[in-house]
This record gives sequence, structure tokens and C-alpha cells, in this order.
Amino acid sequence: MPKRVLQGVVVSDKNDKTIVVEVERRFTHPLLKKTVRRSKKYHAHDEENRFKIGDQVAIEEARPLSKNKRWVVIAPTATV
Repeated sequence: MPKRVLQGVVVSDKNDKTIVVEVERRFTHPLLKKTVRRSKKYHAHDEENRFKIGDQVAIEEARPLSKNKRWVVIAPTATV
């Protein structure tokens, strides 16, 4: 089974070897038929502390690394 890959923005880099990534998803509301934005924050492993607040990154599902960490940073994504 392939691992999930999500893209988001780094909102916190205060922890050592950990970043917090906010991932936004958009969907059409089933009743109102309007586009709705929902966001969720994920803790991701950043071994070399490379990424800073505001960076666009891609994260991949991984084994549990700590109480909250289940994702690993795989690459920076190009900013448009």
C-alpha cells in the first residue's frame, strides 16, 4: 500500500528535529455546494532542521516516531 503524501506550509519550527505543517484541503459542501476550506496541522520529522516558518514542504506518512509525530519531510515544494 502506498504511503500518503501531503503538501503544506511550515507554521512552527521551534522543536528540535520537528516541524509543524499546516495542510489545507478544499472540498464542495454536500448541501450548500460551496467550496469549503479545512486545515489540519501535522507534526513532521525534519532531521537536519532545514525548514523554517513559511516554507512549502511535502510530507510522507511514516511509522510512529514519537507521541505526535507520524510524518517525515521528503522535499521542499516549489512556491508558485
